[in-house]
Amino acid sequence: MSKNINKFCLEIIGLYLCFSIIACGSKQFAVQENEIPKINPKLIFLNYSISKNENGEKNIKFINQIVTDGKLKSNSMNFLKEPSIGDLKCTQLDKSSNELQILFIENPLKKVIEFVNDSLNFEKKTVNLKNNELSLRLQLNSKTESILISEIIDSLRHTKPLIKTRLY
Repeated sequence: MSKNINKFCLEIIGLYLCFSIIACGSKQFAVQENEIPKINPKLIFLNYSISKNENGEKNIKFINQIVTDGKLKSNSMNFLKEPSIGDLKCTQLDKSSNELQILFIENPLKKVIEFVNDSLNFEKKTVNLKNNELSLRLQLNSKTESILISEIIDSLRHTKPLIKTRLY
């Protein structure tokens, strides 16, 4: 009886850890510091809702943006150097749609969770979500007029545009 209670407690702890990790899953992504103005640098916070339809196509809806004074303290915490198919490309564009800055973001609809299995060992599992929130924190280039988010669709890093957000 005591073994059953211990096993039950371990399962509950494992589930608690799993749900805690998922609940804290809101991602914020940082960008490399390129061309940060020395006078009055700006940060932009962008929030989106991202979902996947029955055909596996991603859809993004703009929620809000906040522009504020400041500089990023860290420059590449969640920034991908080698993106994969399904990851996102975030591009700051000037008024002529020239690329000012590019960063790659891990697919926000794929979550890797860690949990304790029955043998008390940590395991990782990838969970595919149907929808999620996407929060970006970027060092804003002073010439940026809009932000384009695209999905990487092949190994050559070709992209499919998902949403273009004009700054206000």
